[in-house]
Amino acid sequence: MLELYQWELSQYSEKVRLILDYKGLDYRKIEVTPGIGQVELFRLTGQRQVPVLKDRNKYIADSTAIAKYLDLQYPERPLLPQDPKKRGVTLLLEEWADESIGLKGRKALFSAISQDQNFRKSLLPTSVPDVLKSLVEGVPSDLLTVLGFGVGYSPDVIKSAIADLKQDLDALTLLLADSPYLTGDEPTLADLTVAGLSILLKFPSGPYLDLPASIRGKGVPIFAENPDYEPFFAWRDRLYAQFRKPLIMTTPPSGSAPTSIQID
Repeated sequence: MLELYQWELSQYSEKVRLILDYKGLDYRKIEVTPGIGQVELFRLTGQRQVPVLKDRNKYIADSTAIAKYLDLQYPERPLLPQDPKKRGVTLLLEEWADESIGLKGRKALFSAISQDQNFRKSLLPTSVPDVLKSLVEGVPSDLLTVLGFGVGYSPDVIKSAIADLKQDLDALTLLLADSPYLTGDEPTLADLTVAGLSILLKFPSGPYLDLPASIRGKGVPIFAENPDYEPFFAWRDRLYAQFRKPLIMTTPPSGSAPTSIQID
């Protein structure tokens, strides 16, 4: 079975999960704990960032490289169209989405969690103990603003990212106005990339991520609650309903502690 070294809230990991589901490939998720888990991942693969896909004895890093590898090794349900023009547009849209929605979406989400303690707490995986959730919820907004400066997320940078994302969503909504998918009548890598990377703007309404049910369909208010973008997110959720496999949730026995998957 394929193994995906990932982080549940990584939108690039979600891009790969959506691609794997679209192709009908079974895989096992291996959650990489930030910090210690990344050190172990580097020991195994030479790569600290997720996602990393393991296929037998081969490790593939980077979501774009993983997509190309899967299309070559598992050609059923191809990601790239045969038509040269559509193929070129697909590759351009995939690269653009990685650099725009992917990177700027993180900044928009950071702004939202800095301002809303409940939202911040809700983003933690369901397996996180309540005591840790309470600690995260109690972090002062002013401290998060200072931390944001430390990683390059100043108010001006966030404001610029949000303005760019508004333009991006406007453009995507226009592209989808008279077409079921971004490049025509069939889904491609462009659709799966845009859909997967958009989760930080508004989470899918279905049970696809290991997050509390209360946060499904919610997200960065300026996008998630804006009726102008409802057509885009409705398209995204339809694509998820078509191709993304929902989580199979199991209830642990009474009194047992949550478990996490560790890197072997």
